[in-house]
Amino acid sequence: MAPASTSTTSTRAGSSFRVPGLDGIRALAVGTVIVFHLVPGTLVGGYLGVDIFFVVSGFLITTLLLRERDATGRISLRGFWGRRARRLLPALGLLLIVCSTVALALGGDALVGIAGQVLGAATFSSNWLFIAQGSSYFDDTLPELFRNLWSLAVEEQFYLLWPLLVVLVLVRVPVWARLTGIGALALASAAWMALAYSPDDPTRVYYGTDTHAFGLAIGAFLAVLAAGRGIQAVDEVAGPGRVAKTLAAIGGFAALAGLVALAVVMSGDTAIPYLGGLAGVAVLSAVAIGALLLPRSPVASLLDLAPLRWIGLRSYGLYLWHWPVFVLLGTAYPDWPREGVEAWALGGIALVITVIAAALSYRFVEQPVRRLGFGGAMRAILDVAPRTARAFAAIIGMIATVALAAGTGVAIGSDPGRGQAQIYIEAGQDAVAEPDPTPVAQGEGVELATGGQIFAIGDSVMLAAAPALKAQFPGIRIDAQVSRSMYSAPDLVRKYRNQGKLREVLVLALGTNGPIERATLDQVRKLLGPERLLVLVNAQAPRGWIKGVNAELSSFARAYRNVELANWHDAIQPHLDQMASDRVHFGPFGAKIFTASVQDALRRLAELPPLRDDATALRVPVAE
Repeated sequence: MAPASTSTTSTRAGSSFRVPGLDGIRALAVGTVIVFHLVPGTLVGGYLGVDIFFVVSGFLITTLLLRERDATGRISLRGFWGRRARRLLPALGLLLIVCSTVALALGGDALVGIAGQVLGAATFSSNWLFIAQGSSYFDDTLPELFRNLWSLAVEEQFYLLWPLLVVLVLVRVPVWARLTGIGALALASAAWMALAYSPDDPTRVYYGTDTHAFGLAIGAFLAVLAAGRGIQAVDEVAGPGRVAKTLAAIGGFAALAGLVALAVVMSGDTAIPYLGGLAGVAVLSAVAIGALLLPRSPVASLLDLAPLRWIGLRSYGLYLWHWPVFVLLGTAYPDWPREGVEAWALGGIALVITVIAAALSYRFVEQPVRRLGFGGAMRAILDVAPRTARAFAAIIGMIATVALAAGTGVAIGSDPGRGQAQIYIEAGQDAVAEPDPTPVAQGEGVELATGGQIFAIGDSVMLAAAPALKAQFPGIRIDAQVSRSMYSAPDLVRKYRNQGKLREVLVLALGTNGPIERATLDQVRKLLGPERLLVLVNAQAPRGWIKGVNAELSSFARAYRNVELANWHDAIQPHLDQMASDRVHFGPFGAKIFTASVQDALRRLAELPPLRDDATALRVPVAE
């Protein structure tokens, strides 16, 4: 996500265009995204701020291109792309060299994939590189430092191609044809997102320029619709004009309320966003922007307040910095609690650093370069200091820039390629793929289930534990996949039951990747039947839903005699420093603890006395 520009943008010397309230729209957009990232689980639909920005960018860029042609009779592509470069590159370059150098100092998983991420950022192709690598926007296995730059790539690709389309096609056809063509593009992109959506992982349709271009197109549609009317789209007169203005204002406030409501309720874990939800966000954003075009618009008056303008003008920097800062803080303090007040504190610290970095970048990097170019900006910065301090400032700035650039180069060269969690997961995948040895008895004081009696279903956590599970329970059958959630359990159990592959004991470890519902557990138990035993493994992860997941699993296990809880969460707490930096996955030490918790649950099940058949135990007296 990246704003197209500030709300005041030059189309030629002495000409400017400003939409009052547009910075307030930007403030809303960047605010929702920052809360979504820095306080996970608080604003489940906060990611929709990206789509608000797409509409803003499509509207502004198309408006500026059309205004330039109206004013000069032509569109200078070189001038347009030059302005884009001065707007985007300085802040982006500063972000890359600072954060890459800090990542180098921290080491570990913060460096994983940094070479490809810097390459994607520098070439504005991050979204396609992430798609090619199978990177998921909704997967926290690796702390991808520059994951948020995918949206900047989408916008830059739009900035590259859209002006060409405007020059070659749009300005040569009537307005109705422009609107028809742009509307068709928006509909095609939204339809393609819905058709290509996969519930297993929506990353492809979320990152893809082709599937996520409808917001940009809808913004462009609004720009063409309002072309030639400037910000006086509705005359402030009595009669129909006043009615139209009132209706437009009501629509604008309703659209803003709708955006806020969707940010609160529209989770990215459901199909709704991809089957029209995000397209609806784009439409609501266009309605809100349209309401700003009224003379003395009440919507604009609300959104043009000074605090919102301040945030909106710096929204590009705020978006750039917030995610890398949060990732680096999490890497530096991996044991910082991610639930409760402490988690809010971590997000608050990240926010303070983000605001400071964005404000400094805006004041000393973005604005000077945008107005004066790179050379002129450097001279202007030095001119504010006394002459005796200029040389010192220049030397310090040069040393810092060279040092950060060198640090970035070393960081790229230090990319380990794989993170700790990935190494542990891949080891588990290899273990699962190995042929199962002949099941043997466990040699316990009571008769425990043997590996040949156990079927285990899990996620990447179980994959990390697979080598130890197979060593402790030879012959165990394991089906585990990355990012799998408890909602998949009923279908998996049903499939294996119908295939006759279920065994006497099912070990289920699917609490890491999202909340669970008791109804899901009820379905699993019903599918297993009374003759099978169920072991539920609880979860350890710095994620907001874990406490609720573990409470539900514990409650369910207490309710049924043939269900037992493997308390992996409590067992690993004294040894969190032995886990991977994500505090979810683990190596051999953690795998032994995970396996021991499963073994303890099986022992408790084995020590239960057999059920008594009361019907056969009844003795009815017989008269002699």
